[in-house]
Amino acid sequence: ISVRTYSIYSYYDISVRVDELTIIDILTRRSYSQRREIAFEYEKRSKKDMITALKGALSGSLEAVILGLMKSTAQYDASEIKGSIKGLGTDEETLIEMVCSRSAEELVEIKRVYKEMFKKELEKDVAGDTSGDFRSLLLALAKRDEPSNIVDYEKIDQDARALYEAGVKRKGTDVATWITIMSERSVPHLQKVFDRYKSYSPYDMQESIRKEVKGDLEKSFLTLVECFENKQQYFANRLSEAMKGKSAKEKVVTRIVVSRCEVDLMKIRTEFKKLNQKSLYQTILLHSMVKHYYSY
Repeated sequence: ISVRTYSIYSYYDISVRVDELTIIDILTRRSYSQRREIAFEYEKRSKKDMITALKGALSGSLEAVILGLMKSTAQYDASEIKGSIKGLGTDEETLIEMVCSRSAEELVEIKRVYKEMFKKELEKDVAGDTSGDFRSLLLALAKRDEPSNIVDYEKIDQDARALYEAGVKRKGTDVATWITIMSERSVPHLQKVFDRYKSYSPYDMQESIRKEVKGDLEKSFLTLVECFENKQQYFANRLSEAMKGKSAKEKVVTRIVVSRCEVDLMKIRTEFKKLNQKSLYQTILLHSMVKHYYSY
């Protein structure tokens, strides 16, 4: 159920074939572990690798979705990070989403899998492709090892005041203090800090970020705060933005749907409907029909 709606993109393509619909129907209805079992049985019976066969049979957005589903969540995330820093230039938008929206626990697993897949340390690759405060923030987030839900009530007021004094209260921004607090505290703790922050600053944390920093650093801090406050709402917003206008940003939609399909996609769908007064299914269906219309 979780990713089946995305197959609508391919359904309205005139080149769609019965075998593609069968692939969609089978693989989007199974969990990752079930898909791996199917791949194992496929290889036993056909003496061929199923991933290779899928690559040969599919193309475009459908290929990206199906091949993504054949990876574990951590493998998919690691591949997306690698893709964002591979070759000339950096896909900062993807890199920010992948690092800033993942929990400490998810990042620990992503780092392990990244090293397994690419024989390199994720932190070293990120460091080599970024710079300045943006790099410092990403590395601080990537180095988190211990997932925590601890709320240090004695530090709530101290952290809120420190965030205010490091930004809005002074001329210039003490970015290092912001990085330390946002990368070293638990999510429940930071939620209380941001609430207390309002008693010091005339702006909430998101407004303060927009006033104090710009560019990739601004986007990174905003992503962090949005995810600390309501991660599923953040993804719902990303999906909404990606499907505004005549042409959807299919890579963004694919990345979110595939990477969250076995994590929290049901909750994202709920937030999406609250935000747009229509379901994610209906929105994807509408955009697939628009795409089909404008292809002629």
